[in-house]
Amino acid sequence: MRISVLSGKGGTGKTLVSTNLAWVLQDCIYIDCDIEEPNGAIFLKPEIEMRKDVSVNVPRINEDKCRGCRECVSFCRFNALAYIKDKLKVEENCLNCGRCEELCRFGAIENGRVNIFDCEGCGVCEYFCTAREKNGISAIRLKDNVSGYTYLSRIDGELFSHAELKTGNGASGKLVTEVRKKLFNNISNEELLIIDGSPGIGCPVIASITGADMALVVAEPTLSGLHDMKRIVETARRFGTECVVCINKHDINPEITRKIEEYCDNEGIYNAGRIPYDPIVPEAININKSIVEYPESSACKAVKELWKNLSGILS
Repeated sequence: MRISVLSGKGGTGKTLVSTNLAWVLQDCIYIDCDIEEPNGAIFLKPEIEMRKDVSVNVPRINEDKCRGCRECVSFCRFNALAYIKDKLKVEENCLNCGRCEELCRFGAIENGRVNIFDCEGCGVCEYFCTAREKNGISAIRLKDNVSGYTYLSRIDGELFSHAELKTGNGASGKLVTEVRKKLFNNISNEELLIIDGSPGIGCPVIASITGADMALVVAEPTLSGLHDMKRIVETARRFGTECVVCINKHDINPEITRKIEEYCDNEGIYNAGRIPYDPIVPEAININKSIVEYPESSACKAVKELWKNLSGILS
């Protein structure tokens, strides 16, 4: 069984819920797919066994062979290539001003550049490059660029998989896929997995939902929390994933909490739990502890009740 813990926005308490569910269950496997903010390891304290670089292909341009035909620029849907004057050249300092027919006003380029932070490594530029030799080699060649790292660890003998995206890189979806692949190759389908997904509805979230049996959406009682909760529910449903909702800090805004519950009732979504605001939570977070380590706290009792409700659905 694979439970993907998601949120439409950041700061709703998604990692709080997922890490504490892992504490409650003990014998589950935890995957941290929030690769831009992989905070699960702070609270679960795994022992790292293996680290692996994850690379994406980015174009490297042979300036001497480039004809300045602009085919690569016209076909790049991510606007990762710019054409200046008559040739292309790799540069990483451009601020993407868009004046691709004139000299860059930031002084970052001479003839042109590839913005590796926008590039998705699709290879279209290499495929359509017209500057080819007789052996078929073009002026643009795709080469590996390390975008992040995956880790395989253990928590009291149980597997823990997470990753870290290098600052400024955009290959987050691929990195999440590598995190899942690394773990799934080492477990059976009968294992219970808690997947801490990324916030929002982008590529890393989609990679976190794929193959999940259930999406546990953590919502906060604010207008933005309600709006973005609806977005992630719609996204999860496109993948045929069953959704349940947990409202974190439900008592800070009873009116919005009521609207969230009304939405769930109208959409046939099970409200699996409510976690109250508890001063113990920020205290525990500040010293890198789980709220389950405070068994008398109201938040701890709510998390245990949440799992009781979830297990009733899963059984």
